[in-house]
Order: sequence, then structure tokens, then C-alpha cells
Amino acid sequence: MLGLETSIFILLCVCLFCACAFEFVNGFHDTANAVATVIYTNSLQPNIAVVWSGICNFLGVITGGIGVAMGIVNLLPVEMLIDQNVYHSIAMVLALLLSAIIWNLGTWYFGLPSSSSHTLIGSILGVGLAFTLLPENSSGNIQVNTDKAYEILLSLLISPVVGFSLAIFMMFFLRRILRNDAIFKEPKKNTPPPRWIRGLLILTCTGVSYAHGNNDGQKGVGLVMLILIGVTPAFFALNADIQPAQIRTDLVNVTQGVNRIDPGSLSAREREKLTLVKSRMIDLDRVLSTATTGELPATERLHVRRDILLIDSELKDLLKSNSISLSDADRSSLREATSYDNGLRRATDFAPLWVIILISISLGLGTMIGWKRIVVTVGEKIGKQHLTYAQGASAELMTFVIIMASSLKSLPVSTTHILSSGIAGSMVASKGIKNLQAKTVRNIALAWVLTLPVSIMLAGTLFIVLRNLLG
Repeated sequence: MLGLETSIFILLCVCLFCACAFEFVNGFHDTANAVATVIYTNSLQPNIAVVWSGICNFLGVITGGIGVAMGIVNLLPVEMLIDQNVYHSIAMVLALLLSAIIWNLGTWYFGLPSSSSHTLIGSILGVGLAFTLLPENSSGNIQVNTDKAYEILLSLLISPVVGFSLAIFMMFFLRRILRNDAIFKEPKKNTPPPRWIRGLLILTCTGVSYAHGNNDGQKGVGLVMLILIGVTPAFFALNADIQPAQIRTDLVNVTQGVNRIDPGSLSAREREKLTLVKSRMIDLDRVLSTATTGELPATERLHVRRDILLIDSELKDLLKSNSISLSDADRSSLREATSYDNGLRRATDFAPLWVIILISISLGLGTMIGWKRIVVTVGEKIGKQHLTYAQGASAELMTFVIIMASSLKSLPVSTTHILSSGIAGSMVASKGIKNLQAKTVRNIALAWVLTLPVSIMLAGTLFIVLRNLLG
């Protein structure tokens, strides 16, 4: 199969299974974020709520695109992703997958709303940093895309604060526009809410479930692509649907934009970057021009991928400079020429349909089980009062908005952190800071603080161990 040795093929299957397992665990770990409000307000029966949430998660992955997925893939440099020793690539993906699964299961067992996104990013950083310490990394350079890592970590840090603040604002807004006191009261036991309130809560549950699939599902897609690129780069380094002639056309558009840059307006460092970009474009054009049959040899596909990613990375750095002599329209045009929608990056940033469906099924099935532990924490233990209709609607509405906005920006965020912060914000808006259960908030905060360092250390250790065992 795929021209692989039997042992490598078996390890590839193990890696793919682990990626599906991560997404399955992610499903039941994060289900509580969407269904806690409808369950605790008697809007839906638990079995109906989790099945409906699973379906919405499935649809979210299917229609979510690949922007977030490629953010995950591009955290690691292509040199590390495509190791000459395929067993080292397998060690990399197994280490980050196993560490993420272990931490997720541990926090789920103790009923802590911990972030799967945080865990995954930490695991990827862990293998990247561990690779930095290896003797063969003679350059000593950090093997992590630090700009992308900073961008992702910043989004993970800011989003819960925004969620907390928006939930407070939503509560005050609802109090101003709604004169019906029923929405601000605790639900009566085993009694469904008024029809319009029930409809609102089901709608917000649907939105959060869809948004979770849209954002978190892409992380699973990114994991599978990490595996496929690392283990079978000859098949997945480039999008098979994009012909060399199309890549060459996209390269022409990039070249035209780059040629508008006046080197005289740049600093010495920026001129070096511009020279590097131009030399890579010439090199890329030379390789593409040799594809007389419409296909590139396997070794050249890796070459093309490296050149495209480097050109894009260096150009993004250059375009941040105010000294570049380009109009806003020309800057925008150059960014578009390298984009994955209809530019140069569409050759490298892709995911086959079968990968998206595989992750959709894994996340959807995971959503339908294992929800109860964390639902209890979200519904009962964050605040001292029972969750009201208004609190549930406020927390879920702002969670949906933040996640969808982040997906549009191709940023992975934590559904768990955002919704938990939203619930806390709604509790504070009702009766002040004393309305929070200090012990639960402290445990959630502790899990949040520990997730990154623990997952980094766990993934790094597993990577070194597995690399020695397999390599």
C-alpha cells in the first residue's frame, strides 16, 4: 500500500488511529461546552442533546475549511516534518498525539474543563523543542514556527478574557431589553422553559456545537495531514489536484508583486530577505519547468513544498515593514497571490475529502458519549447558583461568536476556556464575584496553567523515547 514497507504501513495506520482517537476524546471532552446549558435548563433531554450536538459537530467539520488545520501543520518547519528517516517522523506524530490524549483523558476523568487546543499546541511545541536539543540539529535553531506559535498562544490567552467580558455585557444587555423575569430565574425541576426561551437555548447549543466542529475539527484534520506529510511525503507534500502549470501561473503573479518592491527603500536585513525570496522563486520556476508530463517526481515535490513555504514566510515578514514601497492595494494583491484560497499556497495547504470525513465521524461519535463528568462541572460547580436561562444563552451566544470569528481568522481557540469563562462571567453579572465557587475556579485555572508545560514536557519526552525505539 502506497509503496511502503509493511512495518511503516502498520505504524502509519497506528498514527491515523491515534489521530482519530484524539478527535474522539476531544468530542466527549468538549461536549459539555455545548450541551450543559440545554440540559441544566431542561430544554433538551441529555440523550437528545448529545446526539444533536454530535450531528452539528459533524457538519461543522465538513463545512469548516482548512485554515485552522494548516495553522497546526505550519507550526513545525518542513525540515522537521519531512525527516529523511521516516521512523523519526512517526516518532514525532505519535509523541504529540499520545501526550495530547493522555492529558485530555486525565482532565476528563477528574471532570476538569481543560482545553484540547491548549494540549495539542503544547504537544506540538514539545516535539519541536525536543528536536532542537538533538545532536543532528547542528544549527541549534528552534524547530518551531515561533511567529505562528506566538499568534496561536495569544489567541488562546485572550479569548477566555473576551468570553468572560462579553458574557457580562450580554447579561446586562438582556436585562435592559427583556422585561420577562422568567429568563433570569432558576429553571423549575423537570419543567421545560417557555417555548421561546427553549428555542433560543437550543439555537445557541446548535451554534456552539457547529462552531466547535468548525474550529476543533480542523485541528484533527491538521493532525492527519501532519501524519501524511511526515510519513508519505511523496503523495501528500503537494495537492495532487494542482498541476505544476497552475503553480507556475500562481508563481508569476507573486513574481510580479515582488518586482514592484523597491530594494532601495529597505533595510539591509530586508534586502537580504528580498534577495532570498527572488532566488527561491527562480529555483521554484526551474523545478516546475521540468515537469513536462504534468507531474513532478516525488523528490521534487518536497523541493517545491519547501520553496513555496519559504517564499510565503519571508514575504509575510517583509510585508509587515512600513518601509516597503508598495501601496495598500499592491500589498493586498501580493498577500492574495500567496494565499491558500487561490494563490501559491493552495498547492501546499489542502486536505483530501476522506481526511475531513474521517475526522468528522470521529468527532461526531465522540460527542455522543462521555459527556456527563464535565457537564456537571460546567452546570453546577462554576457558580454558586443554578444556571439560569439567561446565563446559559449569554455564555453560549458569545462562545459561538468568538469561535466563528477565530475560525475566519484561521486561529485555533479553546471552546472549553471560552464557555467556562462565559459561564463565570454570567454568574458574576448576576450576583458579583462572590457568586463563583472558588474551589472549582481554582482547579480550572490550575489545569489551564499546567496544560501547556505538562504537554510540552510529556510530548518532548515521548518523542525522544520513541525516536530511540523506532529509529
